[in-house]
Amino acid sequence: MPIVSPLPPDAMLECVFDGCAFAEGPAADAEGNVYFSDCPNNRIMLYRTDGSTVVWKQPSQRANGMNFDAQGRLVTCCAGGPDLPGGARSVLRYEHDGSITTLASHYNGKPLNAPNDLCFDQQGRIYFTDPRYGDRSDLEQDCMAGYRIELDGSLTRVIDDMETPNGILISADNHTLYLVDYNPDPGGARTVVAYDIDSSGSCKRRGVLHDYGSGHGGDGMVLDIAGNIYLTAGDGDTAGVYIFTPDGEQLGFIQTPEIAGNCTFGGPELRTLYIAASSSLYRIRLRIPGWLTYPEI
Repeated sequence: MPIVSPLPPDAMLECVFDGCAFAEGPAADAEGNVYFSDCPNNRIMLYRTDGSTVVWKQPSQRANGMNFDAQGRLVTCCAGGPDLPGGARSVLRYEHDGSITTLASHYNGKPLNAPNDLCFDQQGRIYFTDPRYGDRSDLEQDCMAGYRIELDGSLTRVIDDMETPNGILISADNHTLYLVDYNPDPGGARTVVAYDIDSSGSCKRRGVLHDYGSGHGGDGMVLDIAGNIYLTAGDGDTAGVYIFTPDGEQLGFIQTPEIAGNCTFGGPELRTLYIAASSSLYRIRLRIPGWLTYPEI
């Protein structure tokens, strides 16, 4: 049976907001409003269904990657370091009453590097990456790793064999973890890697799904209901969203005028892909609905 492209022939990319230093971490709520971060400006923006965009939270403690959990609470990965003052270097959750809960800030008694992106499994556990881009002079962790926040609040390091882990996804069946390894240094890794997750929760590297070689590597990812991966990557003429099957076959490409940082689904039936790209937030209507922990379709 032929694979159906997620891109309708008449799909058009539309810019709905510009004015960020670097837009990242889009996350849509049940009403279709889209939250996205602007880490250099230390704020979280809110694109409303009426077309207006406002500052939702400032300072945001340097929020970067964000997602809603199954209870509709916004969870943020916050960066930090000498060149990002005020960064929490933590994973935070915004509660329904407006309070903020710190879910992870230290591993083995030492501060995290700079949490970057996150996803949830079907049990409600949170997987996140902890790289550091920029000034690394204050790092205390022995590597840049991937972690899981357990249901009891404890923190488990699950990935320690990457150079600079960035975007992260888990398959709907909880059996596969996808991670972006993007080291911008000369000769650094620019790959997307799949890991098998066994019944104990251990992650074993399966293999590289895609390698961007010496080009601009990947960043954030999201899944559709068919299990296809939508990955922001590239720069210049190669900047945009690359669509891959779970096995790494490229299905399509959505070019963006700027470097794309992350993407998510939202809108009616979760058929609109929102793309946070440098100064702007874009959207495009697709054929296949997205797959998210929240909201569900």
